[in-house]
Amino acid sequence: MSQRIAIIGGGYVGVELARSLDNIAEVTLIEKNSHFVHAPAMVRAVVDPSILERALIPYDGLLKRGRVVQAVAQSISETEVTLASGEKITADYIVVATGSSNAIPFKSNGQDIGGFRTANAQVHAKLVAAETIAIVGAGAVGTELAGEIAHAFPEKSVHLISSEATLFPHHPPKLGRELTAKLKASGVSLTFGARAENLQSLTEPYVGTLSLSNGTEVAADLVFPVIGSKATSTLLQSLPGAQVGHAERVKTDAWMRPSQFGNVFAAGDAAKMGDAMTVVGARRQVAWLKTALKALVEGKRVEDLKPYKPWGPKAPFLVPLGPKIGNSFLGVFTAGNFITRKLKGEDLFLSKYNKLMGRDS
Repeated sequence: MSQRIAIIGGGYVGVELARSLDNIAEVTLIEKNSHFVHAPAMVRAVVDPSILERALIPYDGLLKRGRVVQAVAQSISETEVTLASGEKITADYIVVATGSSNAIPFKSNGQDIGGFRTANAQVHAKLVAAETIAIVGAGAVGTELAGEIAHAFPEKSVHLISSEATLFPHHPPKLGRELTAKLKASGVSLTFGARAENLQSLTEPYVGTLSLSNGTEVAADLVFPVIGSKATSTLLQSLPGAQVGHAERVKTDAWMRPSQFGNVFAAGDAAKMGDAMTVVGARRQVAWLKTALKALVEGKRVEDLKPYKPWGPKAPFLVPLGPKIGNSFLGVFTAGNFITRKLKGEDLFLSKYNKLMGRDS
């Protein structure tokens, strides 16, 4: 009899894992949305809404043998997933990859796709009308957003505000130095070592004046709060023995198990195992899970498998500042405009994920 694998969450881990296991197991992918939301393209979609439809991809072309169930998973046991409707999906193995939330319009945060489209259009209209934009948070999303706005609207005044002393201080210094220089050359004003003390919202853009911890103020027609992602881990937190870490990520053992259930695995942004909340981290986890689940289907024990090893400090990190410039850390060196443009900046992986999802891009 074919082994049954239930995957909760149709993000990067969910879609790649479901596709890779479709021909060896009875796969059920449980996802509340009708479309895959390709997050790396959502930053550019704020300045260029014409790419939005390529970045919202229906799930109906993903699997040939398995099925995608549009529903909310309510609870998990060792043998089944219970949906909000009361329906139960029986499984031999369960993978929880429920992702994370970020400010609108960079992730859907539980909105349906219609609501997400509306949010994108509203924020774009506000951006077009604004003359001064402040971005609070200089992680990957905030930094890329500053670069995208400067490229698309060079006449606008863009302020990027970070509580850190430099851009990306946990990466080699050359990466932050070169990105800083390129942002300044594009007209972006950067403030380091200062916190916004009066953010009116953490979840959506708004109009207001920022009071910074260094005593200065920034009056903005549009403020983007982009202070990091938060794991969507409520389902995992309910499991017996689950331990919650930073940003509400749930800790796993060396075989990606987050609880006392030996056949339940966790991956992606919701799981804490040493990788950052990036697509790069998710893809490494998918590769291990694919190998592990194939071995389990063949009758091997989890403990006999080689434990998962996270990327560590050499994880690739790509930061385009619009479609033409940017920098990337590629494990042993920092790449510049050309490589960053070819790897990510030009296409933002849109062709790859449309192909994976079975849709011509």
